[in-house]
Amino acid sequence: MREAQVSRNTLETQIGVRLDLDGSGRTTIATGVAFLDHMLEQVARHGVIDLEISAKGDLHVDAHHTVEDVGIALGAAIAQAVGDKKGLRRYGHAYVPLDEALSRVVIDLSGRPRLEFHVPFVRARVGEFDVDLVREFFQGFVNHAQATLHIDNLRGANAHHQAETVFKAFGRALRMAVQVDPRLQGVVPSTKGSL
Repeated sequence: MREAQVSRNTLETQIGVRLDLDGSGRTTIATGVAFLDHMLEQVARHGVIDLEISAKGDLHVDAHHTVEDVGIALGAAIAQAVGDKKGLRRYGHAYVPLDEALSRVVIDLSGRPRLEFHVPFVRARVGEFDVDLVREFFQGFVNHAQATLHIDNLRGANAHHQAETVFKAFGRALRMAVQVDPRLQGVVPSTKGSL
């Protein structure tokens, strides 16, 4: 069973994440940040993982701590769920379009945290959501998943579409990376050598 449960409690937030990498895309998500909930539902649906996330944060200040800490907790849950990574494909990639927008996400469950984030949002907010927080979410994720993640929005004229293609592509790339390859049964994908 490739499941995980993580809690993160700080002065600013209380986060709970439960996931199943071999799920069907079911979600129960309540972060208090509606746009983030919508994006996380896309990750679960396109990643075909079951995902439960609850968060209480200092939203009276702003959404920064909540969004970042959800990324941290999700990254920690992914790291827990993949364990020693035996048999995993390790790498994943996806291109996702939505109308005029197109994004590419490439992930390596490398054990080395690195984020390359190139998303030139066309406006600063989607509703009440500050799009700068998309980067903060993914930075928290890579630091705690110990993953290398390249995110590129190749085109887009609508900030909602830009963000949505990023999160959908992330879900699909993650789905590929955590897949078990029967030919690699029992093999830990190395950062050195042929794999």
